Amino acid sequence: MASADFPPFGDSPIPRYLQLADLMRQRIARGIWPQGHRLPSLDELGQEFGVARVTVRQAVDLLARDGLLSPQQGRGTFVTGQASERWLSVETSLEALSRMYRDTVPQLVNIDESTAAPALRPGEGHAAERYVFMRRVHSREGAPYCVINIHLAEPVFRRTPKRFRDEPVIPILVGLKSVRIAKAHQVLTIGAADMEVSRLLGVPVNSPVAEVRRVFRDENDCVLYLGEVTYRGDAVHVEMNLLP
Repeated sequence: MASADFPPFGDSPIPRYLQLADLMRQRIARGIWPQGHRLPSLDELGQEFGVARVTVRQAVDLLARDGLLSPQQGRGTFVTGQASERWLSVETSLEALSRMYRDTVPQLVNIDESTAAPALRPGEGHAAERYVFMRRVHSREGAPYCVINIHLAEPVFRRTPKRFRDEPVIPILVGLKSVRIAKAHQVLTIGAADMEVSRLLGVPVNSPVAEVRRVFRDENDCVLYLGEVTYRGDAVHVEMNLLP
């Protein structure tokens, strides 16, 4: 029987050992299993989580490859690392958003400088005549944390094309004195990693991701920038003040 805290795994396309590895990773991240802690036996973990012994072994092996656990013959399995900190905040101002991207390293996946206008939703403004499309992977300390699809109005791109190709777009855009962002809006939803996102970010297929759609407009309601960002779920936290 699984414990009351962890009900039996339901039907899911995600293999059970990956689901179990995520639960175990959360225990490490929250300090429930601190560094140096000895885990219960495979049989005890299997009984607690309601899974087969082989499933527990697969989850332990995965976390061992990630440097979080160390199985030691005759002694047991010990916590040897700390799970990744959820360092990426969902920012609510342009300046804060710009600061967040300044310490990231973009990897350009592809670029099309003659793409058609992006598909806009009701209330998002109207499109410019031409856009430049870029698809990027952003990394921090060598680890990829997001994939971004960017549509940038061509007249804006032409102001400094080399920088837009080589650097994170938002800090450049915010810093351009000749460009005025009159309206900025973003929407966050929770989704699941598809095969391409899984490959680019190094996460399991169907693992949780945060999807953010950002739209920047000028004073004439023309869309200057549309960004569709997919973040690793284990890098993001949301914090906000609640009005009394």
